[in-house]
Amino acid sequence: MWNCFVNIPTLSTLKDYDCCFKGWKKAERGGLGRGAEQSVTKKGERSPSPNSMLRVLLSAQASSARLSGLLLLSPVQPYCLGPGKWGDRPPGGAPHAGPVQGLQRLLEQARSPGELLRWLGQNPTKVRAHHYPVALRRLGQLLGSQPRPPPVEQATLQDLSQLIIRNCPSFDIHTIHVCLHLAVLLGFPSDGPLVCALEQEQRFRLPPKPPRPLQPVLRGGLRLEAALSCPRVQRHPQQHLIRSLAEARPEDLTPHVMVLLAQHLARHRLREPQLLEAIAHFLVAQEAQLNSKVVQKLVLPFGRLNYLPLEQQFMPCLERILAREAGVAPLATVNILMSLCQLRCLPFRALHFVFSPGFISHISGTPHALIVRRYLSLLDTAVELELPGYRGPRLPRRQQVPIFPQPLITDRARCNHKDIVAEGLRQLLGEEKYRQDLTVPPGYCTDFLLCVSSSGAVLPVRTQDPFLPYPPRSCPYTTRDPAQRVVLMLRERWHFCRDGRVLLGSRALRERHLGLMGYQLLPLPFEELESQRGLPQLKSYLRQKLQALGLRWGPEGG
Repeated sequence: MWNCFVNIPTLSTLKDYDCCFKGWKKAERGGLGRGAEQSVTKKGERSPSPNSMLRVLLSAQASSARLSGLLLLSPVQPYCLGPGKWGDRPPGGAPHAGPVQGLQRLLEQARSPGELLRWLGQNPTKVRAHHYPVALRRLGQLLGSQPRPPPVEQATLQDLSQLIIRNCPSFDIHTIHVCLHLAVLLGFPSDGPLVCALEQEQRFRLPPKPPRPLQPVLRGGLRLEAALSCPRVQRHPQQHLIRSLAEARPEDLTPHVMVLLAQHLARHRLREPQLLEAIAHFLVAQEAQLNSKVVQKLVLPFGRLNYLPLEQQFMPCLERILAREAGVAPLATVNILMSLCQLRCLPFRALHFVFSPGFISHISGTPHALIVRRYLSLLDTAVELELPGYRGPRLPRRQQVPIFPQPLITDRARCNHKDIVAEGLRQLLGEEKYRQDLTVPPGYCTDFLLCVSSSGAVLPVRTQDPFLPYPPRSCPYTTRDPAQRVVLMLRERWHFCRDGRVLLGSRALRERHLGLMGYQLLPLPFEELESQRGLPQLKSYLRQKLQALGLRWGPEGG
């Protein structure tokens, strides 16, 4: 019986039908083809398989109004789509009149499925390709015109299918598309003879797809190099790179590829131990073939990401490379030492060399003299604060320059919390009781600095020397200046590695050195700052932070 074989979907508007038809064509182009279980109906949605969709729509609760929406297309006109669209324009240009259009009207007005079949079967000379989608559409309208569709003999369905199958070789691609779509909507099985025949004819009509260009087989390091430029690296960088590195053979990993990997990790703040350990192992294994200009790039992510590798030969290998290459590439040598300074692993022998009069005189006349002097000034600060056992040469005072005299470029370019914290401090303490962006010797820029008496009272900065003496050894702490210096440190999101838990090497170095010089640090993490909603909450947050240090002040300013 027809009710057991065909299930009628409901498309309430012509727009819905057009969406379905376009979705079916899109699905066919995408390779769903025969036996497809899904068709795209609307953007971003997928419909269930035709049979299951139709069963839902043709439930006992389906109203006549809903079912009557099936295939509410205007009658298919054989000549409205241009010359030759339906293959019915005779020589001479005049369209067929009378019998052809009369048959279409008869099909559109048929009162039962059996009558539809009679009109098609008894008028073979008048039937044209466009009549078959008209008949399928009318069939759906007939079955949707009553709350309960009348039973239809299976023989009627089979005869209609055979008529379409017999004539579909003469259909053009548009007619095939429409018939195939209507057949699926009417519930003809996706593996049945009608749908299979229409799909086969459809494949014959479609132009052949051009063959895909052969992709070169990427092996070893080339695959990793390609992975570094892949968009997926931005979404899942660690997993994609780890997999590409694991698939590479050791002999295929070239210095160029490993430098790309190191630069990628440093640029995107990816503190991935597996990848960093692989770089460290490569550096040790290829020590003899690497010069200092390559080594400085391989070492860069370790200092930036504040990661000391587990590879036991990492430091001995770098010390040997520095001893061999120090006089060849001065800037590369200093860059390597900067990375090691962030890791608190400065080798004494290399420091002896870069602080020697000959090396300093050599770099003075080079284009990069200023940046090298700045790095040497930072190295000298690290020696002063962190290497009490060092007894070698030091950077002469006349050669020293401020290390970081201004806020970092990234802090100035990004939208940070500095302005709102400054306003909160102004209203809480008053403008005279804090200094913003003050650079303290030997050249570290502070976010906010407070001067605090021994009793915890916040003092006006103008009445105090905001700087602690540097170097600390030459000016020991005395009771003549009992005031403490409190530095509020903004810890923004980009001050951390990508995982958000480990400070970048340069930030950790600054905080470490300020603490060793005697400044009391009060970190303000970005998670806490981002959780404050508006200035009143921020002021309350700052009050709690300052009071936790034992600080006190008078009435709020402003």
